[in-house]
Amino acid sequence: MSREQLVVQRARKSFQTGKTKPLEYRVHQLKSLLRFISERRGDIADAVKRDLGKSEKGTELFETLGLEGEIELAVEKLAEWAAPRPVEKNLLTLTDEVYLQPEPLGVMLIIGAWNYPWAVTLQPLVGAIAAGNAAVIKPSEVSCHSAKVMEELLPQYLDKDLYPVVTGGVSETQELLKQRFDHIFYTGNSTVGKLVMEAAARHLTPVTLELGGKSPCYIDKNCDITVACRRITWGKFVNCGQTCIAPDYILCEPSVQSRVVDELQKSIKEFYTENPKTFEDYGRIINQRHFKRVMSLMEGSTVAVGGDNDESQCYIAPTVLKDVTGEAKVMKEEIFGPLLPIISVSGVDEAIQFINEREKPLVVYVFSHDNKLIKRVIAETSSGALLANDCLVHFTVSALPFGGVGNSGMGCYHGRHSFDQLSHLRSCLIKKLKMEGVNGMRYPPHTAKKLGWARFFLLNRVDVSRMRRMAMLAMLAGLAAFVVQRFLR
Repeated sequence: MSREQLVVQRARKSFQTGKTKPLEYRVHQLKSLLRFISERRGDIADAVKRDLGKSEKGTELFETLGLEGEIELAVEKLAEWAAPRPVEKNLLTLTDEVYLQPEPLGVMLIIGAWNYPWAVTLQPLVGAIAAGNAAVIKPSEVSCHSAKVMEELLPQYLDKDLYPVVTGGVSETQELLKQRFDHIFYTGNSTVGKLVMEAAARHLTPVTLELGGKSPCYIDKNCDITVACRRITWGKFVNCGQTCIAPDYILCEPSVQSRVVDELQKSIKEFYTENPKTFEDYGRIINQRHFKRVMSLMEGSTVAVGGDNDESQCYIAPTVLKDVTGEAKVMKEEIFGPLLPIISVSGVDEAIQFINEREKPLVVYVFSHDNKLIKRVIAETSSGALLANDCLVHFTVSALPFGGVGNSGMGCYHGRHSFDQLSHLRSCLIKKLKMEGVNGMRYPPHTAKKLGWARFFLLNRVDVSRMRRMAMLAMLAGLAAFVVQRFLR
């Protein structure tokens, strides 16, 4: 029996004891996870520095701060999220209990990604714990230092059986995917996402796939281009461009392309100085394999800004490419690096057409003062999210579900959406063994021949809430008539 199989069996055996059912236990585990982040902040920052060249401040801002917020929200709202949820009744169930009861799915597999090795691995874990599941955690082997810290330190804070960490590469992941889980949560690229979904199908296991794709960014020529380019620069080049929701390419009219290039160049200099290579808050490509992949994407395109690189340090400067076509190499796959192509379009019509001719992205960005133009882009495109006049910040709003559509993923998480995604909302109806005469109305016609009209009335959809409102209005009208009559006497 493989190590992976033993880990999954142990997690399932522990889950079946029912120890995750009480909300108090879930809250205790969530608070332990919060304590882990607080007490091991230095270890986490050091690991991310070694993996991605990210500064301590960058790690806090993009890894741990949002994670702590998610945990605190789950602790605060757990009782509300886990409570029975009443639903509308019909006339046949008017005196019954009818509600949805969230219940744990069982044993989850969480496969993390390397670009934000803590945030995208542990945020799904927050939802799993809150929903009362067990979870096997598989951090990405590409961010090996973070994976090692997670493997060594997390079991000191969380239940070792319910929330084990399994490290390793492709073979270990494949072995995990052979096991039966009750849900698989994968963050990564669409190629591996398909393999995960194929493996899950063997056990009819539901999946959440947080993928990526080429997120477009349309700049309206009449907007404040200086502000737009400043925000795009931040969203694109943070984490050295290795962000699934980073703007992948810009769409703008030819008349403003030069201005866009100039403003991007100014913002790059403002954020990262004249020499980003020596700037503490500008990171590195994760490894040499990805360095070579990103560098190869520039072939055939004109460098307008940047282009400097150093393979020995996995360094690529913030780079802007101009006069790019839809057939260019850089447009054939998600860039996931600090390259920003600019493609000319005649206006919003062509921009929408360009977006719709390609796979559905994780997010569509649009910069414009014109609210009608923004609403048109919302109405005529499809994506996991749409963000107008800024980049990335929708990820920070726990009330917004984060996830893709089509090739950019399926399912969503964050805040209550994590809890719901990783729970089964069980339909519950509790009747009484009384009023059998009324119940007879729902039986076959030969047992209630004279009550056919009543059966039709009871069993067909009736808007009970509307009837309740009408009854209330009738009562108020009657009361008003009574008061008026009393005053007129």
